[in-house]
Amino acid sequence: QVQLVESGGGLVQAGGSLRLSCAASGRTFSSYTMGWFRQAPGKEREFVAAIIWSIGSTYYADSVKGRFTISRDNAKNTVLLQMRSLKPEDTAVYYCGATKSSGSYYRSIVYDYWGQGTQVTVSS
Repeated sequence: QVQLVESGGGLVQAGGSLRLSCAASGRTFSSYTMGWFRQAPGKEREFVAAIIWSIGSTYYADSVKGRFTISRDNAKNTVLLQMRSLKPEDTAVYYCGATKSSGSYYRSIVYDYWGQGTQVTVSS
C-alpha cells in the first residue's frame, strides 16, 4: 500500500523558514516524479516544486523560485521542501504527490498518489 506522509508544517513569522518532509513507502519511487503542491482556502491546488527522483532534476513555480528548494533523500525514501524567506501568501496546506509523468509535473491531475497535507501558516 502506497503511503505519502507529510510533516514539518507549522506557524512561522514572515521571513522565517520551514522544512517539509514527505516520507514515501509502499513501492519503489525511483521511477516517479515527486511534487509539492499547496492549496489556500477558497483557491485551487497549485504547483510549488517537483523533482524527478531518478536523476534529481528540479522544477519550481515562479512564485517560489529562489526561496524554496526541493530535494530527495534516497536512503530515507523522503522528499524534502526547504522553504526560506516565507511570505504570508505562502500560507496554505502543502501536499506531497507522486506521478509517473515527468513532463506534466505541474498538473495535479496527473498525480497518482497524495499525502494528507500539512498546514503552513506565515504571519505578517
